Amino acid sequence: MALASLVVCAHEPTTRVLCRVLEDLGLVVEHRPSSAAAEECLSHVRFDIVVVDCEDEQSAIRVLQKSRSAGPAPVTAAIVGSDNDVRKLFAEGVNFVLYKPVSEERAISSFRAARSMMKKERRRNRRVDVQAKATLDYANVENVPATLIDLSDEGTAVQSDRKVPPDCRVYFQFALPGHTSLIRLSGEVVWRDANGRVGMRFVNVPTSSRRVLGNWLKSNNPEPTTGPQVPRTNAPIPKTTSTAPKVSKDNPESGIARLRSTPGNRRGQSRHACRLSADVYRQGSGVPNRASLTDISAGGCYVEMPTPFPSGTQVEIVVRTQEMKLKTRGVVQSVHPGFGMGVQLTLQSEDDRDQVQLLIRLLSESADTSDLGPVADSWTR
Repeated sequence: MALASLVVCAHEPTTRVLCRVLEDLGLVVEHRPSSAAAEECLSHVRFDIVVVDCEDEQSAIRVLQKSRSAGPAPVTAAIVGSDNDVRKLFAEGVNFVLYKPVSEERAISSFRAARSMMKKERRRNRRVDVQAKATLDYANVENVPATLIDLSDEGTAVQSDRKVPPDCRVYFQFALPGHTSLIRLSGEVVWRDANGRVGMRFVNVPTSSRRVLGNWLKSNNPEPTTGPQVPRTNAPIPKTTSTAPKVSKDNPESGIARLRSTPGNRRGQSRHACRLSADVYRQGSGVPNRASLTDISAGGCYVEMPTPFPSGTQVEIVVRTQEMKLKTRGVVQSVHPGFGMGVQLTLQSEDDRDQVQLLIRLLSESADTSDLGPVADSWTR
């Protein structure tokens, strides 16, 4: 099944560049010149990527919100100028930004990274219907009741009365029908709908939980299935009318960063997803604990480690890169045994704040996580 894209842009030269680059990368392209037409299209067709020109920022935000309101959330890209509030757009869940004027080389590089993200979103295994009680922890909120409604070895859909923030890491536990042992694992939100259903992709599943999960799925889903299973409408997607020539792929520039945010976190600041090696110390101790920094904002971060410290513990976090060494302090706010902990940063000086902002800026200038390459290799313990 071909990947589908929606381009929302009234500027003809920019539209030509976007459409031919997307087509050249093998995507089916649908073009809408206005936000109103795009919202109407999104009412009955699901796309894998939505590209929106933010000339009218409020209209663009409505399109982004509409794209996430009716099922699995697409990858989103914003075309921005100097007058746009990029931070606000990231808070709305934008994954990529392309700055005007849009060059063919930068569009190729960014959409290549976006295509790899889209392919990861496609389900490779059939979901098995299930009814099981679960509890969710996310964004400093704990023990939220939920119900599993389907399950695979890669992800699940749950029903919850509370609104789960988009693009956030979720830690949850549940017992499968016929089993008494709890499965504990973490996942990340990939789509939500207006009825409280949330689709999650598993990120970290302990060996014991994976064994129980695999055995249950095997006994309840004996028939192998192939092909992507993401729900899609049967409505046809017409091709773009663009007849522009194919663009050259030579010498692509590095892609713009993919920044993911969790606007629902309690601090009200955008979180930037990452996976960086770090040393974590109890304050006053010289013993390092190897860990991974998985998101960061100006006010806090999340640290994954097998044995997190108790809530209220004062910690020191050290991350090194070729460009800088970040050394910051904080207090553990939330704890998820076996997975990690949320840390509220205590930035005591202007220099401390500048260092954190520098790290965030470096992340924003890197390529997509899958393309970090030398940048990722430069982070050392």
